[in-house]
Amino acid sequence: MGSINPQSITIRLPSKYSSSPAAPESSSFTHPPLEWLHRTWAVTHSTLSMWRSARNVRITYKPIPSSNGGPVQMDDLVEYESCSAPKPGDAKFPARGIVKAIGGVDTAAAANAGDGDTSSWNWRGRGWLLWLIGSHWEILGWGEREISGGEKERWVVTWFEATLFTKEGVDIYSDRREAGSPELVEEILGELKGLKGAEELVRICEDMKAVEISLPWAEK
Repeated sequence: MGSINPQSITIRLPSKYSSSPAAPESSSFTHPPLEWLHRTWAVTHSTLSMWRSARNVRITYKPIPSSNGGPVQMDDLVEYESCSAPKPGDAKFPARGIVKAIGGVDTAAAANAGDGDTSSWNWRGRGWLLWLIGSHWEILGWGEREISGGEKERWVVTWFEATLFTKEGVDIYSDRREAGSPELVEEILGELKGLKGAEELVRICEDMKAVEISLPWAEK
């Protein structure tokens, strides 16, 4: 199980690039504890074009009990609002229908997932429309630190492979609804831009955009 370093920011290369001759020979990356991931994360920055027209994008990971030595799995719920939709407090804000959702299941993909490796996942959609859709994603960095007032902020950087519907890309998560502190985000973006052995990924990260956040979130 990974230990929590509240200060350091370490971004590793995705497995797609780790065999590059220019890739660093070693990394101080460790995977996060599984229970640490089990919370709601705000997607604060992304290269994914579909989030350009969305606000308050959030992902909730919850444990799925395993039976008979089955694979490690998480329930994966993505929720978001359209940028054009009314906001809470607006006169035209309806009682329901604002929040859109995409449900799925994440299955640990690492060879040593049974030992608690939470760094690599395969996603499969839920429901008859989504169960044929799958994707692979990896955690490139994570951590937590204290900010003003003794508050603790947690962050995650994820990479996802290209699919039939989306391009390869990178997301930044924060457990704070209002997004990560500007200092933290600046450090993470700096690390992404400085990755060695993955020029293509660095170019992708140059298209990283902030995802709109407008509090309070609409609730289902």
